[in-house]
Amino acid sequence: MMLYTYYGDDFTGSTDVLETLALAGVKAALFLSPPGPAELAEFPGLQAIGIAGDSRSRSPEWMSANVGGIFSTMKAFGAPVTHYKTCSTFDSAPHIGNVGRALELGIEAFGARFVPIVVGAPHLGRYVVFGNLFAIAGGIPYRIDRHPTMSQHPVTPMLEADLRRHLALQTTLPIALVDLRNLSRRGLDAALSDGAAAVLFDTFDDASLKVVGGLLWETARTKQLFAVGSSGLTESLIPAWRAERLIGNAPTPAKVHAVDQIVVLSGSCSPVTEAQIDWGMRHGFEGFALEPAALIRDPAEPIDRVLRCISTGASPILYTAKGPLASNMTPHSEELGIAMGRLLRAILEQSDVRRVVLCGGDTSSHAVQQLPIRALTWTAALVRGAPLCRAHAAGTRFDGLELVLKGGQVGAEDFFGVAKG
Repeated sequence: MMLYTYYGDDFTGSTDVLETLALAGVKAALFLSPPGPAELAEFPGLQAIGIAGDSRSRSPEWMSANVGGIFSTMKAFGAPVTHYKTCSTFDSAPHIGNVGRALELGIEAFGARFVPIVVGAPHLGRYVVFGNLFAIAGGIPYRIDRHPTMSQHPVTPMLEADLRRHLALQTTLPIALVDLRNLSRRGLDAALSDGAAAVLFDTFDDASLKVVGGLLWETARTKQLFAVGSSGLTESLIPAWRAERLIGNAPTPAKVHAVDQIVVLSGSCSPVTEAQIDWGMRHGFEGFALEPAALIRDPAEPIDRVLRCISTGASPILYTAKGPLASNMTPHSEELGIAMGRLLRAILEQSDVRRVVLCGGDTSSHAVQQLPIRALTWTAALVRGAPLCRAHAAGTRFDGLELVLKGGQVGAEDFFGVAKG
């Protein structure tokens, strides 16, 4: 039975959900574009289908022209729940990555009475309390508008912690809150009686997630449900599926096998990734600082240096930034991601490296699309939110390639060592 479909607004978030499903024993595949019958036939028995997108780095106009049609395709799959997957830090803006526009498009495609919004993801250190989003950094919980990284994001800085106020800049739809005191059917009915088009749920821990997931699944059993939020939304549904024996017990996690070499590409400006790059270069990785404008002009320029590095047995780390950009620097997004993807393709075509780590949501989204890959499946857990995935690209050397798509905030200092095994 098809239980669930989702569209990820970036590729790192898309593999985060893929992992959440796999760890729960839900058979899932993540496609790079809406799959047709022939592609679905390659993955028999699917209970969940994902489509990896890049709307987080797109304009509302682009979303109107592209995402609405994808939602209609997903509706035709007939799953009880379709999820527009956002980052758990919910970074978005009226002009780019507009979550409010996704809400509107979802309502149009599904004829939704209301759209649930579930952002808290305790397994990732993200919490929503009385409508305000908090995120862990360095072991310390910060309100998202005071978070040392997300409040200074180079493209979509989070300047408001109350997610209703944040979304009010992106849509005129009325948004209600069901807070921790009222997580119940009665609380939801009260919110809807006031005419809410969308309902934000407080989600602080596993217990609150379980209550919210029960409410969503109860609703979805009578009418297809369109919902918005992080992988916390996915987590919330798993207890309800298990209670109805729609899924089995969680499988024994697979172990990550070690490899001799990996390639790391990073477009992240996060201090977390900066620390990981520094750790890697202290522990045998070779660093290559890439100048974004030069890489965009000629993605092949570094290839000879990188291939020489690989020929010595070393693992290269290619990065376009170390930590936050200076205030006078202009962030690159799509064009830089495309250039990094073209460079990666050339490296993989001219070497025997079979495992890659891509850092940064926008970087990953645009870079992976430069590879001839049709789908990804989960292979093994590294850290939550950044799993090891297998690429499906029948008839090419990219079939079986192992990919890790890591958001800037994810992972400990030694993450690249963990990814190498």
